[in-house]
Amino acid sequence: MKLVVAIIKPFKLDEVRQALTAIGVHGMTVTEVKGYGRQKGHTEIYRGAEYVVNFLPKLRIEIAVPSDIAEKAVNVITATARTGQIGDGKIFVTPIDHALRIRTGETDSDAL
Repeated sequence: MKLVVAIIKPFKLDEVRQALTAIGVHGMTVTEVKGYGRQKGHTEIYRGAEYVVNFLPKLRIEIAVPSDIAEKAVNVITATARTGQIGDGKIFVTPIDHALRIRTGETDSDAL
């Protein structure tokens, strides 16, 4: 089992969710986050005053998937979240040692 964590631009969420559902990913956790990478920040003008926005709004998507579809999930997220502009995001894949569904007690792949 793998945990796929993707940081994407907020307006791409629906497109990514639909594409993941199409390949059989049945659930995800989405968190609103702020951060920066190579995109750095940008300057905005608010009520006539200029200020720098260092942390940009992003979404963090977490999905737990069987190991055999992890690469497919990464490819789907990459294809649907890409705009070609700086700040499209990052994807991290880590192993999951153990999973448990609290309601039924199912474990590992059955819990997904």
